[in-house]
Amino acid sequence: MGEYVKSKKDMRFQSQDALKTVQSVIDDADQTLNDKSRRMSDSPIGEALAGAVGVSLGAGIGFAGLYLGGSVVGLSAAGITSGLAAAGGLIGGGMAVGIAVLATPAVLLGGVGVGVASHKKNKKLREAKEFLYKNAIAKQTAIVEALKKETDADKERIDYLNRLNILLQAAIKDLKHDLGIS
Repeated sequence: MGEYVKSKKDMRFQSQDALKTVQSVIDDADQTLNDKSRRMSDSPIGEALAGAVGVSLGAGIGFAGLYLGGSVVGLSAAGITSGLAAAGGLIGGGMAVGIAVLATPAVLLGGVGVGVASHKKNKKLREAKEFLYKNAIAKQTAIVEALKKETDADKERIDYLNRLNILLQAAIKDLKHDLGIS
């Protein structure tokens, strides 16, 4: 097994919204397997199915520190300058250095917050891809079985099943890419 694709630009499915199309195909396949009278004209993804054959081919801490850190409490000019000077004095500087001292926690915590949120979002995206990958394989396998069993079905039904199979194969291939499955 390869490595999960972490770079958004290299992902085939870069967001939860992008995965909705895969879910639509899986849902359509599920309905088709449960209703042998279902045809392409009944499908909400009919346009995608129609093209399937052709495609297959081819700052909080800084504020609080500023507000409470000086000898004069408050946001008056004296309070602000005294707070900045006190913060700058922590590392041997004056008011200008105090700005950096007070901004650093906000910048660092903001970066950490963005990183944590991004990690959680990416973890959910990966989990969704894994879930859809397993479901797509199961539905694709069931579609192949239906094609074997429904040999006496009319041409429209067989075409519909074949096109669903093609779309599921494509989804599986792209999900394998993103998940690093060889």
